[in-house]
Amino acid sequence: MSAAPRTVEFIFDFGSPNAYLAAQVLPAIAARHGAAVRLTPCLLGGIFKATGNQSPAQAFAPIKGKLAYEMLELRRFVARHGLARFRMNPHFPVNTLMIMRGLIAAEMAGVAEPYCRAVLAAMWEDGEKMDDPAVVHRVLDAAGLDGAAIIARTQDGAVKERLVANTENAVARGVFGIPTFFVGTEMFFGKDRLGQVEEELARPAT
Repeated sequence: MSAAPRTVEFIFDFGSPNAYLAAQVLPAIAARHGAAVRLTPCLLGGIFKATGNQSPAQAFAPIKGKLAYEMLELRRFVARHGLARFRMNPHFPVNTLMIMRGLIAAEMAGVAEPYCRAVLAAMWEDGEKMDDPAVVHRVLDAAGLDGAAIIARTQDGAVKERLVANTENAVARGVFGIPTFFVGTEMFFGKDRLGQVEEELARPAT
């Protein structure tokens, strides 16, 4: 009897450029090991508030050279993986509450994958202002999705509650930032731990 396929859980928020970068690389890692990727939408701001964490721009600002080095590492990652379409969003930081609720709504409607592709591209390739409902509507419609219906559903209580619950559950499991990955109970933080994620997937399942 063959073992069940392994899953990489990806704690995710569109507002993190590193989440975009990880999302471009992780599927191939998972495919090499016959694993699946499961996004868990969470609010990065909620995670920060619950854990006392800060964005790198805030946390590293007082440290001479630290932010410049972080950007160097980001450029190296982009070059290594050939992610030529990546651009820092000119509106960064973007309030992602609406589009994160939208991802929950898209999951409920069975269109999470095209929704995620469209919003990631809009945020981190096309420089769109993705906290503007009119922009989100246009982006979703252009991707063949029902932008009006998804935006309307972001106000549903069930959608709001699931996003809050996801965020609280992630914090309870030790998450303090995004991107975070789980393979079983093993947690890995940051795009630079994707090599460790792959090593974990390569281990025989127990």
